Amino acid sequence: MEERAQGIVLRKRRLTETSLILHWLTREQGRIATVAKGALRPKSPFRGKLDLFFECDFSYTRSRRSDLHILREAAARRSHPGLRVDLKKLQQAAYAAAFIEQVTETETPVPEIHELLTTWLAHLEAGEITPLNVFAFELKLLELLGQGVDFNAAGLPAGTRQIAQLLAGGDWSVATRVKPAPAQVTQLRQFLHGFLIYHLDRLPKGRAGAVSETSAPCPAQE
Repeated sequence: MEERAQGIVLRKRRLTETSLILHWLTREQGRIATVAKGALRPKSPFRGKLDLFFECDFSYTRSRRSDLHILREAAARRSHPGLRVDLKKLQQAAYAAAFIEQVTETETPVPEIHELLTTWLAHLEAGEITPLNVFAFELKLLELLGQGVDFNAAGLPAGTRQIAQLLAGGDWSVATRVKPAPAQVTQLRQFLHGFLIYHLDRLPKGRAGAVSETSAPCPAQE
């Protein structure tokens, strides 16, 4: 029996010369993995429809033996081409995907996190490049996870604390409207670095590149 879902491609890798494994964050089922058989063949119906951060409607058949299901059909709703022409934006998107994979369980619905990522990718694609994009995402995701920052106990300087509160509670545009001093960006970066390690035991993969002022190589994808 086929199931249908609406999801975002978090990660992909080659399974064989012609097939791909795709990791999705779906609205209905949470994180799931599918194999797209023959997706790399020239005449595959999947060609042009499956890439990182594509938002798709798709159908799949559940495997009875593993958590790797069979992708049947896919239709791209949004491809976010702007992410693929800017290395820094791609780094920030890849970091968000790694963060979500680290803090969620497979096949557990997390509709609020799916909505958070959907709106954040749209902002990231259209907006300016700034570390504050990442700080805002981290603060909002931590809040959804029940690990929001107690700003009164955070020990941040008053001006930096105010910026963090705006990023946590405002819409995504705050990240591009606010113009912090370089020292305040450093304070936020270091504070959240320690906060994430304390609450998650380790940093999500790719944070250093995502919040740096210069680009670093993105994780390899096939």
